[in-house]
Amino acid sequence: MTTIATAFNTLPLSAAMLANLDALGYTQMTQIQAQSLPVILKGLDLIAQAKTGSGKTAAFGIGLLNPINPRYFGCQALVMCPTRELADQVAKEIRRLARAEDNIKVLTLCGGVSLGPQIASLEHGAHIIVGTPGRIQQHLRKGSLVLDGLNTLILDEADRMLDMGFYDAIEDIISKTPPRRQTLLFSATYPVSIKQLASKFMRAPQQVKAEAFHSDEQIEQRFYEISPEERMDAVTKVLAHFRPASCVAFCFTKQQVQETVDHLTSKGISAVGLHGDLEQRDRDQVLAMFANRSTSVLVATDVAARGLDIDALDMVINVELARDSEIHIHRVGRTGRAGETGIAISLVAPSEAHRAQAIELLQKSPLNWDQLSNLKSQGGAPLLPAMSTLCIAAGRKDKVRPGDILGALTGDAGIPGAQVGKIAIFDFQAFVAVDRTIAKQALQRLNDGKIKGRSLRVRIL
Repeated sequence: MTTIATAFNTLPLSAAMLANLDALGYTQMTQIQAQSLPVILKGLDLIAQAKTGSGKTAAFGIGLLNPINPRYFGCQALVMCPTRELADQVAKEIRRLARAEDNIKVLTLCGGVSLGPQIASLEHGAHIIVGTPGRIQQHLRKGSLVLDGLNTLILDEADRMLDMGFYDAIEDIISKTPPRRQTLLFSATYPVSIKQLASKFMRAPQQVKAEAFHSDEQIEQRFYEISPEERMDAVTKVLAHFRPASCVAFCFTKQQVQETVDHLTSKGISAVGLHGDLEQRDRDQVLAMFANRSTSVLVATDVAARGLDIDALDMVINVELARDSEIHIHRVGRTGRAGETGIAISLVAPSEAHRAQAIELLQKSPLNWDQLSNLKSQGGAPLLPAMSTLCIAAGRKDKVRPGDILGALTGDAGIPGAQVGKIAIFDFQAFVAVDRTIAKQALQRLNDGKIKGRSLRVRIL
């Protein structure tokens, strides 16, 4: 096997870009970057199979910045993502990569917020647009977004966008782009629908694939055979035995998500649900609570969990096995990241045995089966998270910044900074995590005090 050069300085990039990559701590390319960047920088079309966490955003981010002309204020690169969270994450990464260039403007266009301010931002011009298909389509119809000068089109997590029913929207958007563009398609799985999309819109695409398997040293997988009626109790047993600080439990349907959350809550375990029908505000709240460690278990469907960027996830539970073995690999890969170890537990009813066999075939190694009776409760208090979340009824549009919230909590001999956790600011609300033991004290402090000179409504979630 030939070794691929993995130093960024082996690529034809500008000195400024290389210096910026170095400053960002990017020295060696990940597998997907080493395979895809040489192709992307030659201007060829590309289909890359890679999962979240593989470094794919930096791969296409570096690629799309390369041909950009900072003096032309039209959209030169368009990135389509399945969800608003992923679009925000991608835009943030591209902005970091673009620091090498003067004044490159990156704009996100997603639903869940009003069109007006987006139209105003578009009038000032933007070099790079990152957004969700529905909202991009709206702007194209209104004429507030024009794609005549587009060089690069990127479909990120294309399989998820198709799962979410965006095929027609994507087709419509692509029809409004110049034929002489470069198209890059990134997808964790490679179903028939992706092949169709590629054959229709891409020119002789090169294909690369980053191996998606996880080493056993990093992720321990265990499978438990259960009867369908003991599924919920089995989830509780697993949590009582392993006591993870953070866990994502994957379900197949919205009903299963709700049933699992209700069951866990009734057992005194802190759990929140995430599925496709949540309003954007509720979704923001659920994700903020999970990311800041004020809830232990996030129960989610595959579509809803896509594009979640959670560091240091201790455990994944497959409440029901995925219908597709590649999705299983993807779910399991959420834990054991960045050098940490993780554990993945799968509950398998007899009728799902064939799904387990498919996973075994894909992994090319026997599954590690265990008995539920081997799980023992470790005793102690129920699984309560270390933090609590305070929700503040003002956000980015009210010019609230993280420093304002931190100052209001810690200023004048207030709460020690070490007891304040993550702060997340959205358009019209903000969340701050504080040590569970001082949540009431922190609430009172924010309610009695002022943030940005104003008294704002604050509540504990």
